[in-house]
Amino acid sequence: MSNPKSNIRIPKYIKLSLLLLSVILLSLKCGSTSNNVAASAASKTSVAGVLSEQQFNDLFPMRDKFYTYAAFIKAVDELGMIKVKIARRATSVYQFTRTDKSTGKSTIIRQDEDWNEAWAKKKPDSTYVIDYGNFCAEKDPQTNKKELAAFFANISHETRHGQDGQYNDGLMFIHENNTSLVYTADNDNYPAVPGKKYYGRGPMQISYNGNYGYASDCIFGDKKVLLNNPELVETDPVIAFKTAIYFWMTPQTLKPSAHDVIIGKWQPNAADQAAGRTPGFGMTINIINGQVECNKGENMQAMNDRIGFYRYFLSKLGVSDPNCACSCGKMKGY
Repeated sequence: MSNPKSNIRIPKYIKLSLLLLSVILLSLKCGSTSNNVAASAASKTSVAGVLSEQQFNDLFPMRDKFYTYAAFIKAVDELGMIKVKIARRATSVYQFTRTDKSTGKSTIIRQDEDWNEAWAKKKPDSTYVIDYGNFCAEKDPQTNKKELAAFFANISHETRHGQDGQYNDGLMFIHENNTSLVYTADNDNYPAVPGKKYYGRGPMQISYNGNYGYASDCIFGDKKVLLNNPELVETDPVIAFKTAIYFWMTPQTLKPSAHDVIIGKWQPNAADQAAGRTPGFGMTINIINGQVECNKGENMQAMNDRIGFYRYFLSKLGVSDPNCACSCGKMKGY
Protein backbone atom coordinates (compact mmCIF):
# COMPACT_ATOMS: atom_id res chain seq x y z
CA MET A 1 0.00 0.00 0.00
CA SER A 2 1.42 3.39 -1.02
CA ASN A 3 1.96 6.24 1.45
CA PRO A 4 -0.85 8.74 0.86
CA LYS A 5 1.51 11.64 1.71
CA SER A 6 3.66 10.76 -1.28
CA ASN A 7 0.85 11.83 -3.58
CA ILE A 8 0.63 15.38 -2.17
CA ARG A 9 2.12 17.91 -4.60
CA ILE A 10 3.82 21.01 -3.13
CA PRO A 11 3.59 24.10 -5.33
CA LYS A 12 6.91 25.27 -6.80
CA TYR A 13 6.79 28.71 -5.14
CA ILE A 14 6.49 27.04 -1.71
CA LYS A 15 9.44 24.79 -2.51
CA LEU A 16 11.52 27.83 -3.43
CA SER A 17 10.50 29.65 -0.25
CA LEU A 18 11.43 26.65 1.90
CA LEU A 19 14.78 26.33 0.12
CA LEU A 20 15.55 30.02 0.68
CA LEU A 21 14.60 29.74 4.36
CA SER A 22 16.87 26.73 4.84
CA VAL A 23 19.80 28.59 3.27
CA ILE A 24 19.25 31.58 5.59
CA LEU A 25 19.04 29.35 8.68
CA LEU A 26 22.12 27.43 7.63
CA SER A 27 24.10 30.62 7.13
CA LEU A 28 23.07 31.87 10.56
CA LYS A 29 24.06 28.62 12.19
CA CYS A 30 27.29 28.05 10.28
CA GLY A 31 28.40 31.64 9.69
CA SER A 32 32.11 32.32 9.62
CA THR A 33 33.92 32.22 12.93
CA SER A 34 35.56 35.56 12.20
CA ASN A 35 32.18 37.29 11.85
CA ASN A 36 30.95 35.76 15.10
CA VAL A 37 34.13 36.74 16.94
CA ALA A 38 34.02 40.28 15.54
CA ALA A 39 30.36 40.64 16.53
CA SER A 40 31.12 39.38 20.03
CA ALA A 41 34.02 41.83 20.39
CA ALA A 42 31.89 44.69 19.12
CA SER A 43 29.16 43.88 21.65
CA LYS A 44 31.33 45.12 24.52
CA THR A 45 30.81 48.72 25.50
CA SER A 46 33.58 50.85 24.08
CA VAL A 47 35.35 53.34 26.29
CA ALA A 48 33.68 55.93 24.07
CA GLY A 49 30.40 54.81 25.63
CA VAL A 50 31.49 55.89 29.11
CA LEU A 51 33.86 58.76 28.31
CA SER A 52 32.89 61.63 26.03
CA GLU A 53 35.32 63.94 24.27
CA GLN A 54 34.17 66.78 26.50
CA GLN A 55 34.97 64.71 29.60
CA PHE A 56 38.39 63.75 28.23
CA ASN A 57 39.22 67.38 27.53
CA ASP A 58 38.03 68.33 31.00
CA LEU A 59 40.22 65.66 32.62
CA PHE A 60 43.33 66.79 30.72
CA PRO A 61 43.00 70.55 30.17
CA MET A 62 46.77 71.12 30.05
CA ARG A 63 47.60 68.16 27.81
CA ASP A 64 49.88 68.39 24.81
CA LYS A 65 47.87 68.66 21.58
CA PHE A 66 49.49 65.36 20.55
CA TYR A 67 47.17 63.52 22.93
CA THR A 68 43.66 63.68 21.49
CA TYR A 69 40.44 61.97 22.45
CA ALA A 70 40.07 60.63 18.90
CA ALA A 71 43.52 59.01 19.06
CA PHE A 72 42.76 57.45 22.43
CA ILE A 73 39.44 55.96 21.33
CA LYS A 74 40.92 54.70 18.07
CA ALA A 75 43.75 53.03 19.98
CA VAL A 76 41.30 51.36 22.36
CA ASP A 77 39.04 50.11 19.58
CA GLU A 78 41.78 48.91 17.22
CA LEU A 79 43.87 47.17 19.85
CA GLY A 80 40.64 45.76 21.27
CA MET A 81 40.40 43.54 18.19
CA ILE A 82 43.61 41.76 19.17
CA LYS A 83 44.22 38.97 21.62
CA VAL A 84 47.49 37.16 22.29
CA LYS A 85 47.95 33.70 23.77
CA ILE A 86 51.17 33.38 25.71
CA ALA A 87 52.42 29.81 26.21
CA ARG A 88 55.49 29.16 28.33
CA ARG A 89 57.63 26.07 28.74
CA ALA A 90 60.28 25.69 31.42
CA THR A 91 60.98 29.07 32.99
CA SER A 92 61.36 31.42 30.05
CA VAL A 93 60.74 29.62 26.74
CA TYR A 94 57.80 31.26 25.01
CA GLN A 95 55.40 30.93 22.12
CA PHE A 96 53.07 33.84 21.26
CA THR A 97 49.98 33.34 19.11
CA ARG A 98 48.31 36.56 18.01
CA THR A 99 44.67 36.55 16.86
CA ASP A 100 42.98 39.32 14.92
CA LYS A 101 39.39 39.06 16.09
CA SER A 102 38.11 41.00 13.10
CA THR A 103 39.23 38.22 10.73
CA GLY A 104 39.65 35.27 13.07
CA LYS A 105 43.19 34.76 11.75
CA SER A 106 45.75 33.46 14.25
CA THR A 107 49.49 33.72 13.69
CA ILE A 108 52.46 32.53 15.72
CA ILE A 109 54.47 35.72 16.11
CA ARG A 110 57.13 34.45 18.47
CA GLN A 111 58.51 31.00 19.14
CA ASP A 112 61.72 30.82 21.10
CA GLU A 113 64.58 28.75 19.76
CA ASP A 114 64.31 26.11 22.50
CA TRP A 115 60.53 25.70 22.22
CA ASN A 116 60.72 22.22 20.66
CA GLU A 117 63.74 21.00 22.62
CA ALA A 118 63.08 17.78 24.54
CA TRP A 119 64.16 19.31 27.85
CA ALA A 120 61.74 22.21 27.39
CA LYS A 121 58.84 19.93 26.47
CA LYS A 122 59.31 18.03 29.72
CA LYS A 123 58.71 21.15 31.76
CA PRO A 124 55.11 22.01 32.66
CA ASP A 125 53.41 24.45 30.29
CA SER A 126 51.54 27.53 31.45
CA THR A 127 49.21 29.46 29.20
CA TYR A 128 47.32 32.71 29.51
CA VAL A 129 45.44 34.90 27.06
CA ILE A 130 45.63 38.69 26.88
CA ASP A 131 42.42 40.02 25.35
CA TYR A 132 43.03 43.71 24.73
CA GLY A 133 39.30 44.14 24.19
CA ASN A 134 38.90 43.78 27.96
CA PHE A 135 40.56 47.13 28.62
CA CYS A 136 38.08 49.00 30.84
CA ALA A 137 35.37 46.66 29.53
CA GLU A 138 35.61 43.31 31.30
CA LYS A 139 33.49 43.93 34.37
CA ASP A 140 30.49 45.99 35.44
CA PRO A 141 30.31 49.72 34.56
CA GLN A 142 31.51 50.85 38.00
CA THR A 143 34.57 48.58 37.93
CA ASN A 144 35.33 49.58 34.36
CA LYS A 145 35.29 53.25 35.32
CA LYS A 146 37.48 52.50 38.32
CA GLU A 147 39.98 50.87 35.99
CA LEU A 148 39.87 53.89 33.69
CA ALA A 149 40.58 56.14 36.68
CA ALA A 150 43.55 53.97 37.66
CA PHE A 151 44.92 53.97 34.12
CA PHE A 152 44.52 57.73 33.78
CA ALA A 153 46.15 58.27 37.19
CA ASN A 154 49.28 56.39 36.22
CA ILE A 155 49.69 57.90 32.74
CA SER A 156 49.06 61.37 34.19
CA HIS A 157 51.83 60.96 36.73
CA GLU A 158 54.16 59.64 34.04
CA THR A 159 53.56 62.63 31.75
CA ARG A 160 52.97 65.62 34.02
CA HIS A 161 55.17 68.71 34.06
CA GLY A 162 55.64 69.68 37.67
CA GLN A 163 52.96 69.40 40.31
CA ASP A 164 50.30 72.04 40.76
CA GLY A 165 48.27 70.15 43.36
CA GLN A 166 45.16 70.23 41.17
CA TYR A 167 45.81 67.03 39.20
CA ASN A 168 44.88 68.69 35.91
CA ASP A 169 48.35 68.54 34.37
CA GLY A 170 48.47 65.01 32.95
CA LEU A 171 49.50 64.07 29.40
CA MET A 172 51.86 67.01 29.01
CA PHE A 173 55.05 65.13 28.03
CA ILE A 174 55.35 63.07 24.85
CA HIS A 175 58.78 61.76 25.80
CA GLU A 176 61.05 62.06 28.79
CA ASN A 177 63.27 65.11 29.18
CA ASN A 178 66.61 63.37 28.85
CA THR A 179 66.69 61.85 25.38
CA SER A 180 70.44 61.23 25.47
CA LEU A 181 69.98 57.93 27.30
CA VAL A 182 69.55 54.95 24.96
CA TYR A 183 67.85 52.53 27.43
CA THR A 184 69.16 49.32 25.89
CA ALA A 185 69.64 45.97 27.56
CA ASP A 186 70.74 42.53 26.36
CA ASN A 187 67.71 40.73 25.00
CA ASP A 188 67.92 37.74 22.66
CA ASN A 189 64.34 38.08 21.46
CA TYR A 190 64.19 41.86 21.18
CA PRO A 191 67.72 43.07 20.44
CA ALA A 192 68.32 46.79 20.24
CA VAL A 193 68.87 48.21 16.76
CA PRO A 194 72.18 50.06 16.47
CA GLY A 195 71.69 53.82 16.55
CA LYS A 196 68.17 53.65 18.00
CA LYS A 197 67.19 54.95 21.42
CA TYR A 198 64.51 53.41 23.59
CA TYR A 199 63.97 56.17 26.13
CA GLY A 200 60.57 56.76 27.72
CA ARG A 201 57.87 57.70 25.23
CA GLY A 202 54.09 57.95 25.18
CA PRO A 203 51.51 58.04 27.98
CA MET A 204 53.17 55.22 29.94
CA GLN A 205 56.69 56.35 29.03
CA ILE A 206 57.52 52.92 27.64
CA SER A 207 61.29 52.33 27.73
CA TYR A 208 63.97 49.74 26.88
CA ASN A 209 64.23 47.64 23.75
CA GLY A 210 62.60 44.65 25.45
CA ASN A 211 59.36 46.56 26.01
CA TYR A 212 59.41 48.13 22.55
CA GLY A 213 59.83 44.71 20.92
CA TYR A 214 57.23 43.00 23.08
CA ALA A 215 54.75 45.82 22.47
CA SER A 216 55.42 45.69 18.75
CA ASP A 217 54.77 41.93 18.67
CA CYS A 218 51.40 42.40 20.37
CA ILE A 219 50.30 45.55 18.56
CA PHE A 220 51.55 44.83 15.04
CA GLY A 221 52.40 41.12 15.06
CA ASP A 222 55.94 42.14 14.12
CA LYS A 223 58.63 43.00 16.65
CA LYS A 224 60.65 44.95 14.09
CA VAL A 225 58.13 47.78 13.67
CA LEU A 226 58.93 49.49 16.97
CA LEU A 227 62.44 48.09 17.39
CA ASN A 228 63.39 49.69 14.08
CA ASN A 229 61.20 52.77 14.56
CA PRO A 230 60.83 53.56 18.27
CA GLU A 231 60.20 57.19 17.33
CA LEU A 232 56.71 56.16 16.14
CA VAL A 233 55.63 56.28 19.79
CA GLU A 234 56.28 60.03 19.86
CA THR A 235 55.04 60.85 16.35
CA ASP A 236 51.84 58.77 16.06
CA PRO A 237 49.38 59.40 18.93
CA VAL A 238 47.36 56.24 18.22
CA ILE A 239 50.48 54.08 18.51
CA ALA A 240 51.48 56.01 21.63
CA PHE A 241 48.18 55.19 23.35
CA LYS A 242 48.40 51.57 22.16
CA THR A 243 51.76 51.13 23.89
CA ALA A 244 50.24 52.41 27.13
CA ILE A 245 47.30 50.00 26.85
CA TYR A 246 49.69 47.17 25.97
CA PHE A 247 51.71 47.82 29.11
CA TRP A 248 48.59 48.05 31.27
CA MET A 249 47.08 44.82 29.96
CA THR A 250 50.15 42.61 29.57
CA PRO A 251 51.65 40.57 32.43
CA GLN A 252 55.44 40.69 32.71
CA THR A 253 57.81 38.11 34.19
CA LEU A 254 56.60 37.45 37.75
CA LYS A 255 54.26 40.45 37.54
CA PRO A 256 50.51 40.34 36.93
CA SER A 257 48.92 42.89 34.64
CA ALA A 258 47.70 46.14 36.15
CA HIS A 259 44.35 45.34 34.49
CA ASP A 260 43.95 42.05 36.36
CA VAL A 261 44.92 43.71 39.63
CA ILE A 262 42.55 46.68 39.50
CA ILE A 263 39.48 44.64 38.46
CA GLY A 264 40.07 42.12 41.26
CA LYS A 265 41.06 39.22 39.03
CA TRP A 266 44.55 38.78 40.48
CA GLN A 267 45.22 37.19 43.84
CA PRO A 268 48.68 37.15 45.43
CA ASN A 269 50.60 33.90 45.66
CA ALA A 270 52.77 32.94 48.64
CA ALA A 271 55.75 34.93 47.36
CA ASP A 272 53.59 38.02 46.81
CA GLN A 273 52.05 37.72 50.26
CA ALA A 274 55.50 37.47 51.84
CA ALA A 275 56.48 40.64 49.97
CA GLY A 276 53.41 42.52 51.21
CA ARG A 277 51.78 42.71 47.78
CA THR A 278 48.01 42.97 47.94
CA PRO A 279 45.23 43.71 45.41
CA GLY A 280 44.43 47.37 44.91
CA PHE A 281 45.69 50.55 43.30
CA GLY A 282 48.99 50.37 45.18
CA MET A 283 49.84 47.18 43.34
CA THR A 284 49.51 48.95 39.97
CA ILE A 285 52.20 51.38 41.15
CA ASN A 286 54.40 48.41 42.06
CA ILE A 287 53.95 46.92 38.60
CA ILE A 288 54.85 50.15 36.84
CA ASN A 289 57.65 51.53 39.02
CA GLY A 290 57.91 49.48 42.18
CA GLN A 291 61.67 49.49 42.50
CA VAL A 292 61.69 53.28 42.71
CA GLU A 293 58.45 54.16 44.47
CA CYS A 294 57.42 51.21 46.65
CA ASN A 295 58.60 49.86 50.02
CA LYS A 296 59.74 53.34 50.98
CA GLY A 297 57.09 54.27 53.53
CA GLU A 298 53.97 56.36 53.31
CA ASN A 299 55.63 59.68 52.55
CA MET A 300 57.02 58.73 49.14
CA GLN A 301 56.13 61.75 46.99
CA ALA A 302 55.80 60.00 43.63
CA MET A 303 53.60 57.26 45.08
CA ASN A 304 51.35 59.81 46.75
CA ASP A 305 51.11 61.79 43.52
CA ARG A 306 49.72 58.73 41.74
CA ILE A 307 47.27 58.18 44.61
CA GLY A 308 46.16 61.80 44.42
CA PHE A 309 45.53 61.46 40.70
CA TYR A 310 43.59 58.24 41.26
CA ARG A 311 41.25 59.81 43.79
CA TYR A 312 40.83 62.86 41.55
CA PHE A 313 39.83 60.77 38.53
CA LEU A 314 37.52 58.56 40.60
CA SER A 315 35.66 61.68 41.67
CA LYS A 316 35.56 63.13 38.15
CA LEU A 317 34.21 59.86 36.72
CA GLY A 318 31.59 59.53 39.45
CA VAL A 319 32.85 56.32 41.05
CA SER A 320 34.46 55.41 44.35
CA ASP A 321 36.94 52.91 45.75
CA PRO A 322 36.14 52.95 49.48
CA ASN A 323 38.35 49.95 50.28
CA CYS A 324 41.23 51.22 48.23
CA ALA A 325 44.58 49.63 49.04
CA CYS A 326 46.20 52.64 47.44
CA SER A 327 49.64 52.59 49.04
CA CYS A 328 52.61 50.44 48.08
CA GLY A 329 54.69 51.91 50.90
CA LYS A 330 55.24 48.50 52.47
CA MET A 331 55.35 46.41 49.29
CA LYS A 332 58.61 45.03 47.99
CA GLY A 333 59.27 45.83 44.34
CA TYR A 334 59.90 43.16 41.76
